[in-house]
Amino acid sequence: MKDILHPLCLAIAGTGFLLLLRDLGKHRRNPALVALAFTYGFSALSYVTSITWVWVRIDGFFGITNVAVPIAQGCVVLVLALQASVLAHWSMPVETARRRTRHLLIAAGVVIAAMAVLFTLLTPTAQRPADFSLYYAHDPYFQAYLLLYMVAYSVAEVYLAWSCWKYARTTSNRSISTGLRLVAIGATITLGYSGIRMAGVFGGMLDFSVKGLDPYAWICGDVGATLTQIGYFLPTLALRLSSLRNWINTHLTYRRLRHLWAALTQANPGIALLQPDRQHEAILQGRSVNFPLLRRSTEIRHGQKLLRRYLDPAVLIESEARRQREGLTGDELAAAVTADQISAALVRLAEDTAVDAPADYADSNLSLPAYEDELHHLERVAEFFTAPRTEATATDPTSTTSGART
Repeated sequence: MKDILHPLCLAIAGTGFLLLLRDLGKHRRNPALVALAFTYGFSALSYVTSITWVWVRIDGFFGITNVAVPIAQGCVVLVLALQASVLAHWSMPVETARRRTRHLLIAAGVVIAAMAVLFTLLTPTAQRPADFSLYYAHDPYFQAYLLLYMVAYSVAEVYLAWSCWKYARTTSNRSISTGLRLVAIGATITLGYSGIRMAGVFGGMLDFSVKGLDPYAWICGDVGATLTQIGYFLPTLALRLSSLRNWINTHLTYRRLRHLWAALTQANPGIALLQPDRQHEAILQGRSVNFPLLRRSTEIRHGQKLLRRYLDPAVLIESEARRQREGLTGDELAAAVTADQISAALVRLAEDTAVDAPADYADSNLSLPAYEDELHHLERVAEFFTAPRTEATATDPTSTTSGART
């Protein structure tokens, strides 16, 4: 059972560690992130050490029978301390969290040192990667070793379950609340593992066996630990998904504004002060277009201002009537009429026939309080906009003096 569940858990823990390791390069001063990354790292190490073929090779490398046991379980003790440290940094002031982390790591070090001493007193002559705990259950030193480990394990899991469930009620962030509840559920399930292991110790003392429960111990331990890992990573995953959605939406908006921007920069090349990079290169390299999008929206608005003296009032009246007949109202009506005005103004610009008393843009009085509102409106304008067929706009935008291209 162990060799079936551990590789699956290793894949989850290893993936979490690698993803967080990437963030450490940018946020190495974030103690919660550092603790969380090492939580996944030591968790992965404990799983890989416990896999049978790795266990055997570790024993062979050190020349000590079953030395993989204290290595793996020492990693678990560190994981429990680091998990509590993450909670401390999430819920306490910085200095208080740092002090709590120091105490937790010192306590983990003491437990690991005591386990190491007790392990050296064992006489493990047989290599038992499958049933080590049951095989040595009658050894008094191993009973002390396992009780120490399981008491520390159980206390830590009870603390995690209680703390996470409590903190989940106080946060308004849905991903954090769900993640903390998963951690609490996972920590509770792992108590089945420690309970069966301690029952095995008392069975050695009182001469009864819990061998039939051994597969359930591994199931409780691995399923519970996996839920805990998923719970801790859920807020990070939600943040990454949000960033990914923002990255995709930004690229889509940048793309949707291209033909409107190209028509305006063709008419007035000077509004494009910088040559934008090709978008497909940014996509292939995983780069954001937040700044190019800001520049593009600004250049579109600048282009509109330069067309101001070519806005024919008759176009405004005719477009409003026609678009209303199409059923457009509100913001959509303002966007559609503005698009028509831009198209007609580009024709007048090409013909060099300015208007004596130009009209205002239909969107001039539109309430756009935030940058996101501005982008959404420009997307609507671009959707309704059709570039006029004039000699100036029929040429390739990349041949203008600005060198603008997408």
